[in-house]
Amino acid sequence: MNPVQPIIIRHDPSTEVFTAERCHITELSNSTSDEPLSIASARVAPGITTCWHSLTDTVERYVIVSGQGVIEIGDLPPQHLTRFDVAIIPAGCKQRITNTGTTDLLFLALCTPRFLPSAYVD
Repeated sequence: MNPVQPIIIRHDPSTEVFTAERCHITELSNSTSDEPLSIASARVAPGITTCWHSLTDTVERYVIVSGQGVIEIGDLPPQHLTRFDVAIIPAGCKQRITNTGTTDLLFLALCTPRFLPSAYVD
């Protein structure tokens, strides 16, 4: 693993993509120069529920930035989330989130180690 070096990564809104999971994702930091962590911005439209999925060998944390929603993680009962709530999702644990508000639900997804598409399981 390479040692982390000082760097500034500028946000580029044009890199946002709509995923099969039914949300918009912008990778903010995800590179081999910082293997231990990736950060993505996720945006879910009102009334949308993302698809059930899990990440193999990757712990994910959702940090709600704005909006409100209900998250389902593993066997926990659904939990209401609002601004600055944090949901910790263990590796291999099924998850999905629903935007229950009238504006976009925006959250940061922090993955350790960094997110790799090969870790994604439908």
